Amino acid sequence: MRIVIQRVSQASVTVDDQIVAQIGVGYLVLVGIAHEDTPAQAQWLARKVATLRLFEDDRGLTNLSLADVGGEVLAVSQFTLYADARKGRRPSFVHAARPGVARPLFEAFVDFLRGEGVAVQTGVFGAHMQVALINDGPVTLLLEREP
Repeated sequence: MRIVIQRVSQASVTVDDQIVAQIGVGYLVLVGIAHEDTPAQAQWLARKVATLRLFEDDRGLTNLSLADVGGEVLAVSQFTLYADARKGRRPSFVHAARPGVARPLFEAFVDFLRGEGVAVQTGVFGAHMQVALINDGPVTLLLEREP
């Protein structure tokens, strides 16, 4: 699994001109899933996201977690995180899991986050989405959990 975390002051997902999810302060989390990914990896990453300290305390140090600031997560499945563009001009997506594998693992990741006490909104799996965000900082991290 590969995830991109962006600390945001707000984020939303729109599908067919309708806002389907939105959060205030928290993280926009883009989630890419590969063929060999497992629920254990989803759980590890969910715990990592829930406990990362990416928010500033009163001294300006990144010492605060989502729970400390009352933050939320907007999780969006994004198979393009496994794009391979090393050859040619058209990326290959052969490393990205097919929907039958990816959807249950994405849902497991979201469930694990909720189990960590995180308020989670999601995009619409497989839909064409417009994702809007205000990246706070900017702060952006890439996390991977290898098999």
